Amino acid sequence: MGKPKKANVAIIKNNIDAKSSQKILAAAKKQQLELNEENFPSLVTVKKVNFSLNDGQANETEEVNETDFMVDMDMDDDDVAAFERFQNPAKDVKRTLQLSEIIAQKIQEKEADIHNKISDAGSLKIEEIDPKVKEMYEGVRDVLKRYRSGKIPKAFKIIPKLRNWEQILFITEPHNWSAAAMFQGTRIFCSVLSQAMAQRFYNLVLLPRVRDDLCEFKKLNMHLYNALKRALFKPAAFMKGIILPLLESGDCTLREAIIFGSVVARNSIPVLHSSACLLKICEMSYSGANSIFIRFFLDKRYALPYRVVDAAVFHFLRFENDKRELPVLWHQSLLTFAQRYKNDISSEQRDALIQLLKKKSHPKITPDVRRELQAATCRDVEMMETDNGLAAQPVKMYTDADVGYDG
Repeated sequence: MGKPKKANVAIIKNNIDAKSSQKILAAAKKQQLELNEENFPSLVTVKKVNFSLNDGQANETEEVNETDFMVDMDMDDDDVAAFERFQNPAKDVKRTLQLSEIIAQKIQEKEADIHNKISDAGSLKIEEIDPKVKEMYEGVRDVLKRYRSGKIPKAFKIIPKLRNWEQILFITEPHNWSAAAMFQGTRIFCSVLSQAMAQRFYNLVLLPRVRDDLCEFKKLNMHLYNALKRALFKPAAFMKGIILPLLESGDCTLREAIIFGSVVARNSIPVLHSSACLLKICEMSYSGANSIFIRFFLDKRYALPYRVVDAAVFHFLRFENDKRELPVLWHQSLLTFAQRYKNDISSEQRDALIQLLKKKSHPKITPDVRRELQAATCRDVEMMETDNGLAAQPVKMYTDADVGYDG
């Protein structure tokens, strides 16, 4: 074909308005960038890796270590040993099930015509899969295993919209995805799924993968760390699907607690979800990891409901008669609570906490805790002073002149 005539080109230009031209140019620029990224990766500018949320363009070799977040932890070998003493025995550990195990359970139930639902499987849908569909997603599986950057298969992007999305996801073998693919999967699923379904993805796919990575390599790939931060886009699902199951398992290690906790500490979380999660942590069986998360949540300085403040007080008071030596993390979380919320406790609670310090003390931390509590203006005293001040004020009758109404 020959080149179009200049007259025709002029007509086309005149028929395209400025807004359409901008869209066309933007689309062309985006397409060119994608082509450069896929075909000429050396031409693509690589951003410096930091702890801010990005689109997963971190270097594959970048890793996150718990030492990156251990500022002010001030723990020695004895403190680490004390932390481990508060981990639940192996027989009491509630192991986190993976998606493959849940799918296998449901398939066995289907074959045996057992239709009762188990609590961990929820509303999982098992259906007959067309062989061609299965073959297609096996191809997606192979792509995700070696994925580093670039476009994600379209067949993968529609999985969250399927009724039996968990069954289809199982075919792609999430436990074998590359770290970059896990980030992209988290980004897609948390943007499409509801809170309840996102919670299941976090709990059955993301949480086991991150824990396995930390257990095997003692460090966390930056893509997986970014996946955790992206998961915060659904805060309720993040708390119910990652943080609470991690702590309820009873075997959360110091490394896991610090790295997962850093996601909480370094990112904004709605106060409602933070308060609810803190309440649950204060009420659950204690392990050393709980103190790390309690401290991180308290350090956000949210205006917590009195119910959550009371739960935190009772969390500390229940150790008054505990014969074990408490880890330094427990004392640090108590100090943080006293610094941030000493004016939100009652006089009775303050006295009980001061009494607690006589039995549970730390040579460096306890004096600061006592000083904070003794300087507290308790909420019941403050309320009483406010009520007395209001009662002493003369009652003034407002007239129309006060509001500037002369009619």
